[in-house]
Amino acid sequence: MPDPLSFASGISAAGALVSVWQLRRRALRAEAEIAYLQAELAAERHAASHDPLTGLPNRRAFYRIAAALLTDAGGQPLIAVVLDLNDFKQVNDRYGHAAGDQVLISVAQRLTAFAGDNLVARLGGDEFAGLLSTPSVDRRWIDHATRRLCEAMAAPIPLAGRTVRVTASVGLAPVTGPTQLTEALCAADAAMYRAKGVTGRRAPRQLVDTPRLAEC
Repeated sequence: MPDPLSFASGISAAGALVSVWQLRRRALRAEAEIAYLQAELAAERHAASHDPLTGLPNRRAFYRIAAALLTDAGGQPLIAVVLDLNDFKQVNDRYGHAAGDQVLISVAQRLTAFAGDNLVARLGGDEFAGLLSTPSVDRRWIDHATRRLCEAMAAPIPLAGRTVRVTASVGLAPVTGPTQLTEALCAADAAMYRAKGVTGRRAPRQLVDTPRLAEC
């Protein structure tokens, strides 16, 4: 005949094991819920600070990140970059907004490749900006970097079974201190408009389907 005390002890031990298992399940479920909420929060924060089309930081995030980079630059030379597309509306009018979106994605990818690990952002519409670290801020380096960026943007873009080419205007200007970002962006913007050959408005440029070198 089983010992009643041993039998009761066995039941108690089994009950304890069940309780431990249930607590473990609850803990795992709570951990999963916390991980889900954290992922949701991270996604919301990312969406609030990034352009949904290109995945680049948006205007607000650009200024916030740039301010932090300038504070931690430690005297390293930095260059502000401003870029926009000429007559981008022609792309939407001629090929549709889906094609226009693909052009913007291509421009974002090319700007990111040009900038490497540096900060680039889509400010809105067809306007982009960047903050680049550089070994030099002399005129020769700026001219060389401007040419390289123009050449990258001038490459044909595959689009719905054809290739199109859009022109871009680019401006670069050195950032001289942690509080000088706005001034540098204004200088880069002015350089961009000088590249267009006009003041205060966009120069007329032609969108072409056939490959040819486009002026930047």
